[in-house]
Amino acid sequence: MSDWYETIKDYYDDKLWTPEMVRDMIPIKILTPEEYQEITGFIYPATDPVVIDLGS
Repeated sequence: MSDWYETIKDYYDDKLWTPEMVRDMIPIKILTPEEYQEITGFIYPATDPVVIDLGS
């Protein structure tokens, strides 16, 4: 685990950080994708939901 893992996990658990804030730590090598998933429960890379317009 990274040096920052516990601190970021505490911030997230205390609702001080959003999943997006945690995700932003991956490209700068503070967290790994696996740590992100452990903390947030979301899979990295996060993808935007697909919206399909079926008309009315």
